[in-house]
Amino acid sequence: MMLEPAQCAGDAPRTAPEQGTPEESSSAVTPGTPRTAYPTTDPEQATRLPAPAPDARRRSERDQWLRRRRLERQLHDGAALRISALTLQLGLFRHRVPDAEPDLHASIESLQDELHAVLQELRDVAGKIYPPLLDEAGLGPALREAADRIETPLRIDAPADRFGPAAEGAAYFAIIECLAAIDAAACEPVTQKPGAQEPEAHETATGPVEVLVRRDTDEQDGGVLAVELTGVDVRHAEPMLDQVRRLGGTIDVAGGPGSGTITARIPCE
Repeated sequence: MMLEPAQCAGDAPRTAPEQGTPEESSSAVTPGTPRTAYPTTDPEQATRLPAPAPDARRRSERDQWLRRRRLERQLHDGAALRISALTLQLGLFRHRVPDAEPDLHASIESLQDELHAVLQELRDVAGKIYPPLLDEAGLGPALREAADRIETPLRIDAPADRFGPAAEGAAYFAIIECLAAIDAAACEPVTQKPGAQEPEAHETATGPVEVLVRRDTDEQDGGVLAVELTGVDVRHAEPMLDQVRRLGGTIDVAGGPGSGTITARIPCE
């Protein structure tokens, strides 16, 4: 709804003569009546924009994942490569410095160490935006790489199929968040109830977590990326839901309480 301003933009302010004679002013405005500079708005007359349709929300979420992948590529192919080249140039320069300059050698080596640290931090940030290996090789290799950084033992069964950057990104981060919750729960101190002879043990899986990735078909959505996590506490399915539902995905749990199976289904390419 468009509001009409009390005075058009660009108009000069009114002077006393332009506002009329005292007689005109007194006849136009009743004494004691407050002046209003701008018109008031009625909340009941406000226009609410319609909520985007589910398909529009899914397209927007897919575009978000594509932007994340482009940003990771920009960091990898731009800043990271420049830092690597600068580190190499410093190494070449150090070999040209005479051995009689030990202080200069030490300073160059210190700069190289700092650049290596910055490069590693940049790669860590890029991996949290969109893992480079996920973009290059797919969900299976990216999960196997992540397994080295996770305390929970994993057994991964994933095909070489590609499912699109949005579905793969959502599935990857959903699995990582679930496994991070499992690791955090395993690190919590064991509690003991009052009067109990032994501390109460946490309900954790005894074997490795099995991650199965496959492609399913759906009459409505077409291709579906299905990910099954077996041997996990089903209470950790909650962190996965926020990642997959933005793309129209679902989460199913079976078994429990305690160890069971979590299945994520995400529409994919």
